[in-house]
Amino acid sequence: MSPTPPAGIQVLADRALNRALLERQLLLRRSPMSALEAMEHLVGMQAQAPNPPYYGLHSRLEHFSHAELSELIRSRQATRIALMRSTIHLVSARDCLALRPLIQPVLERQFKGNYGQEVAGLDLSELASAGRALVDERPRTFAELESALAELKPWTGRDKHALSYAVRTFVPLVQIPPRGLWGESGQATHASAEAWFGAPLDRSRDEEWLVERYLAAYGPASVKDMQAWSGQTKLYEAFRRMLPRLRIYRSEDGRELFDLADATLPDENAPAPVRYIAEFDNLLLSHAQRSRIISETHRKRIFTVNGIIRSSVLLDGFVAGIWKIERAKGAATLSVELFRQATGQEQDELLAEGNRLLDFAASDCGERDIRIVARP
Repeated sequence: MSPTPPAGIQVLADRALNRALLERQLLLRRSPMSALEAMEHLVGMQAQAPNPPYYGLHSRLEHFSHAELSELIRSRQATRIALMRSTIHLVSARDCLALRPLIQPVLERQFKGNYGQEVAGLDLSELASAGRALVDERPRTFAELESALAELKPWTGRDKHALSYAVRTFVPLVQIPPRGLWGESGQATHASAEAWFGAPLDRSRDEEWLVERYLAAYGPASVKDMQAWSGQTKLYEAFRRMLPRLRIYRSEDGRELFDLADATLPDENAPAPVRYIAEFDNLLLSHAQRSRIISETHRKRIFTVNGIIRSSVLLDGFVAGIWKIERAKGAATLSVELFRQATGQEQDELLAEGNRLLDFAASDCGERDIRIVARP
């Protein structure tokens, strides 16, 4: 039996949480926001690979082109950097400088867990200073950084990967263009954020600011949800300090959920359009309890054993399939595998939205096709 909430506390079913999440993720309807505005609203976009953020913005914005995001990266208004969960995120320049100090403990904890033994006895501040000097001298790939560090006497014979990872941890390294540009390729090349933007890190923000940003994009949510999104721990006290500015709900299974006091919830029966969601999208990675967007059964078909989060399909607001685009000799095929049968209306929407996706991703292909199969 579900715990009985205190009197006056509203209970939110998964469907209500789903519609709230979709609205705040700009997925109930496409937004007129610019790419930069959307990126900041979403508190960045997970970006292990260069192209997923482009698909993510395409699924959310009324007017978006590859060129818009590519120009933001070229002009240093946006960048790719290790942030939440120590994974690469595409963020605005402003968020890069403000988020990195808050997420720094996450990066250090993961570094210690992965490479603590390999760097035992080293002066990490000295190593970080040497790494910063190298990338400020000229942008470098990790391979170039490792080779240069290994030639310096204090670290001769040390694990090269541990050395470069230490620099990545203690120096905010951004990936510079052409990395992250649509249609471009090449290894990631790094500069320090301070040198790239010509500005210091912004240390004026605190955990409460980050809680507000998170809830605006992912709420209502629990403390554990935010910890899953950020990789941080011990956020309970930050939420408690903010109680006068927050609203409290309960989930059906009794979890305490927090939201911004002035945030509204959409009708849980609001229609949710078909959407093609990008690989690694934070929509699927930003809650400890993910039943608001994906079932445990379907999660096992989306999250692979080698760490890939597959591109997914939303039907009625919930994950109900996967998709990929395959190219061959000037032709592009959108292959969709559904986890259930689609209704007639959903089938029409899958085709319409699929054609829009192909127009965006494969405009250079004269022949385009959409293949939809159901494999429950």
